[in-house]
Amino acid sequence: MSSRKTPSRWRLDCSLQTHNTGGVTVFHIGQQIQILTMETSEKTEVVLLACGSFNPITNMHLRLFELARDYMNGTGKYRVIKGIISPVGDAYKKKGLIPAHHRVIMAELATRNSKWVEVDTWESLQNEWIETAKVLRHHQEKLEASSCDIQQELPLEKPGRKRKWAEQRQDFSQKKSMESKIKGVPEVKLLCGADLLESFGVPNLWKTEDISQIVGGYGLVCITRAGNDAQKFIYESDVLWKHRSNIHLVNEWITNDISSTKIRRALRRGQSIRYLVPDLVLDYIEKHSLYSSESEDRNAGVILAPLQRNTAGAKS
Repeated sequence: MSSRKTPSRWRLDCSLQTHNTGGVTVFHIGQQIQILTMETSEKTEVVLLACGSFNPITNMHLRLFELARDYMNGTGKYRVIKGIISPVGDAYKKKGLIPAHHRVIMAELATRNSKWVEVDTWESLQNEWIETAKVLRHHQEKLEASSCDIQQELPLEKPGRKRKWAEQRQDFSQKKSMESKIKGVPEVKLLCGADLLESFGVPNLWKTEDISQIVGGYGLVCITRAGNDAQKFIYESDVLWKHRSNIHLVNEWITNDISSTKIRRALRRGQSIRYLVPDLVLDYIEKHSLYSSESEDRNAGVILAPLQRNTAGAKS
């Protein structure tokens, strides 16, 4: 079959050789062969990162990921490839916050059967509270480092030599992850509910430069409900309005009012929480008697870590 001129958006490198077969472009990159549909290659890959207490994780937390993925994929511009749950560390000092290792285990149990959502322990293992902007940066840098490792592993093809198809096919099977190199590094975006968006307005809870970095540098995917004031809140905030194109508001049409606070209250009242949390999480809570009046008093009277740090910074 004769070669066709490749559209400019497909020109990735001067050494790249391509030909078109039935609407599918075949890329020869050194010793690698990549077959990508044009529709897939034009989409930006996204990793959804949810930071929070997860005290405990609920079915609503898991639904946030599904709602966000459906929305982002539905835009035709993005393709969500992974979801990450990052429980906050104990140094956050939130009232009623049980030890991080319990919250991590419950999150891992909740996502055991998920094919795309996983739990990351980095934030929970830090001795000090870590700002959300730094958590986003940590995960973006991990993706960039992974992409660099893939590129460094690429062997250089000797000029004038061609390899047999069998050898090329074997290399392709060993280098499937090269797709990320062609498309670029996936983008990390913060997944949250409308309550986190509105918390940006709480004095000293967030630094203005962190909000700008989170929204402007990474992006926000916010699950909201029809009729709430998320759009009004964005309009009234100068920093959010400036980066409004990077804020994705996702309507939750099938409303779900489950929250960790209500789960803990029900447990203190001796009431059932079955079907509000995954069964494995419920079993773990019952086995370890995690939530009680005593646990709810944990960190009582202690100033929340971001308030303490940001207030001290404002005074200095």
